Amino acid sequence: MKKEEENKPNNNRRDFIKTGAMAAAAFMIVPRHVLGRGFVAPSDRLVVAGIGVGGKGQSDIAMFHKSGKANIGFLCDVDTRRAANSVNAFPKAKFYKDWREMLDKEHKNFDAVSVSTPDHTHAIAALAAMQLGKHVYVQKPLAHDIYEARILTEAAKKYKVVTQMGNQGASNDGTRILKEWHEADLIGDVHTIYAWTDRPVWPQGIPWSTAKPEVPKELDWDLWLGTAPYKNYVDKLVPFNWRGWWDYGTGALGDMGCHLLETPFSVLKLKYAKDVQCSVGSVYVDEFKRGYFPESCPPSSHVTLTFPKTEKTLGDVTVHWMDGGIQPERPAELGPNEIFGDGGNGTLFIGTKGKMMCDTYGLNPRLLPLSKNENLQVAQKYARVEGGDAGHYKQWVEAAIAGYGKKEVSSGFEIAGPLTEALLMANLAIRGYDVVRDELGEDVYPGRSAKLLWDNDAMRITNFDEVNQFVKRDYREGWKNLTL
Repeated sequence: MKKEEENKPNNNRRDFIKTGAMAAAAFMIVPRHVLGRGFVAPSDRLVVAGIGVGGKGQSDIAMFHKSGKANIGFLCDVDTRRAANSVNAFPKAKFYKDWREMLDKEHKNFDAVSVSTPDHTHAIAALAAMQLGKHVYVQKPLAHDIYEARILTEAAKKYKVVTQMGNQGASNDGTRILKEWHEADLIGDVHTIYAWTDRPVWPQGIPWSTAKPEVPKELDWDLWLGTAPYKNYVDKLVPFNWRGWWDYGTGALGDMGCHLLETPFSVLKLKYAKDVQCSVGSVYVDEFKRGYFPESCPPSSHVTLTFPKTEKTLGDVTVHWMDGGIQPERPAELGPNEIFGDGGNGTLFIGTKGKMMCDTYGLNPRLLPLSKNENLQVAQKYARVEGGDAGHYKQWVEAAIAGYGKKEVSSGFEIAGPLTEALLMANLAIRGYDVVRDELGEDVYPGRSAKLLWDNDAMRITNFDEVNQFVKRDYREGWKNLTL
């Protein structure tokens, strides 16, 4: 059979699956909660509904299933091309295009929801599931704006559901090793962090296309836009290039920050930053003028965040974020041919007695100079997650089966929420401000020359009000704003 034919919707097949699934419900997709509060099903399996099941969503639900303790009961995606592999992998799962319809019609038939959509629809889908009492796994970053992240953090406690963000490096051994080294006082008091990435690997700093191609018939463009303002479809935005547009994505910080800054958050117990400043790269608008396109993330940035003292530090901690290939100065303790981070990405801890670094996801932790790692022995203090980053999925499944508060997860929303907020606060400095024209007719962003001061309780910048419009966005008509 040709691939095109395999991916075509088949009404007869779906009718058969629907009928077969109903007949098999007693042993296949009966959710655990219908058997009574606290009852452990004989199969002890979690029934998961996937929202966004192509790409990363495809691998997410495959990993839940691979845990051996989850059934994939329902699939939802606005693009049947992207969903095809998951539909073929889980032929008994009922398919929907609109997650709202799936939750409305099927919420009694599953226990948990995985959300792996573009950033701008993470929060609204996750909160709707949580309000139905469903455990949720949400891809990183947790949300598109700060208000959404705060709401999800509070919702996890209010609705008493098991949560996990998809920064799977939080379950790696590396983070735990770095915590043990720090607590053994191997590098002293950590006061400065550098994290860097070679991303974006998608277009940024560009104007929105004026072309108006036809929307692929397999894609429901209006549903894909969801909460975002309506715009005409452009080629290649789906499935990946949306990351570089503020209406949908959160740039390199949203994509990689949750992987590279999770280790400092975990090691130092960082939470909410108190100020932020930045510099950004520009592009040539034409041969005589450099500038920015406010709808699109810039091609590179360097952001500096200040975090207040924690129980793991003696004072404030300065965190530097660099993207677009910008890297910090190589530590003097690192040999001239020794790899800095993993080459394109990394995290560096600077303490009063020494330095340590790791790769993406907290992998490959090592002290500097590298000779210090020879015959290094530090007692294990923190339990490891079985399977490391792959175990991140099974950890959530098992915690959801056990019930709220019964088992530990590596990136529950009480951890993932503040981490995401810090990244999104950094994006306030990157993204900006109302563009104004100077006397030469150049576009300038006046707030980029300021240190923005953050009032965490009020969730606002106190010294440059223009940027607060991005703390909480208004959803498009027809999409209800988040409320607990």
